[in-house]
Amino acid sequence: MNNTNILISGASVGGPALAYWLNRYGFNVTVVEKAPALRLGGQAVDFKGETHLTVLERMGILEDVRRLQTGGTDQEIVDANDRTLAVMPGEFTGGELEIGRGDLSRLLYEKTLAAGCEYVFGDSITSLTETASGVHVTFERGAPRTFDLVVGADGIHSNVRRLVFGPESDYVSFLGYYYALADIPKNFGAVAKMYNEPGRLVSTGGPAASAFFAFASPRLDYDRYDIEEMKRIVIDAYAGMGWRTPAIIEAVRRADNFYLDSISQVRIDHYSKGRVVLLGDSAYGNTLGGFGTGLAMVGAYVLAGELAEASGDHRVAFQRYEEEFRDYAKIAKNGNAGPFLAPRTRRGIRMRNWLFKSGPLLKIMMKMTDKFATNITLKDYPSLVRR
Repeated sequence: MNNTNILISGASVGGPALAYWLNRYGFNVTVVEKAPALRLGGQAVDFKGETHLTVLERMGILEDVRRLQTGGTDQEIVDANDRTLAVMPGEFTGGELEIGRGDLSRLLYEKTLAAGCEYVFGDSITSLTETASGVHVTFERGAPRTFDLVVGADGIHSNVRRLVFGPESDYVSFLGYYYALADIPKNFGAVAKMYNEPGRLVSTGGPAASAFFAFASPRLDYDRYDIEEMKRIVIDAYAGMGWRTPAIIEAVRRADNFYLDSISQVRIDHYSKGRVVLLGDSAYGNTLGGFGTGLAMVGAYVLAGELAEASGDHRVAFQRYEEEFRDYAKIAKNGNAGPFLAPRTRRGIRMRNWLFKSGPLLKIMMKMTDKFATNITLKDYPSLVRR
């Protein structure tokens, strides 16, 4: 086996999923994460279709995910007086299996840590220099190290992609919307509800209780690590909005866990360059269309499997990974959840709501998403696992 010493940047979902498979195939894995600890918040994520469930089963975590599932719940679309206008069914938002992003991240982290993978929190890559036999890596805090291969699983604002491929502006296209998540007290009711005004959506309630926002906006310039600045953006964007919004915004002011980002799209010609390869949102995200986690998990399965099948030959493996996966990842190029979540006109809101009242049309839409989720034939890489 060649190139057995691998560095992964990013400890959310794709990074630990890849670490899991690489470890099982006999690779030595180090995961570096900028955050000081595992990030356990965030919205629920879902899996749908045979492909997603097969990957979870082959990883041996399907029953764990079932045990931790949130059980996708129906969400009422309401007017300013809290009257129900339509119901978004749980199977539409939660797929076949829904789990909190933080619960999934912790599950993958615990399994890979127990298996011997190394995690370095509170640090970040500052430079990547490829040599004939490896990649020399420097860090913000830690001492320089050399790895055989480097994987960027560090999200849509990928540091690895920027260092190796070029500036974010060359690869990430803003789609006109932002979204935000805030962990707030569970006192907004047992029923999940969402409310729209043109270009704005707010939702809360139900088992998860986190507040979710999606809103149309010009491109914003802000510090992605300044929580208070990001809160102010959302507070200003939702000023004067009806329904329960003032109370929800007041809870956001006190929220410890808060996240804001754009709905954007990554377009890149190749997932790899030399000894560096991209996985998940860094290569094919993030339109918020409900496929990001599935793409990351299936992508990790394929990338690790191709590396094992090629005995660590990165030139062969990275090319096969791209050939196997690029068509499957096209779903991330064709979506933008912003206009669906927060239509810019009242007519658009009414038309979106009508979709959930039209049984046949909704079934067609759900069948299409199932087709996208299963549009890949999985190789039997687990046969390569070292016993």
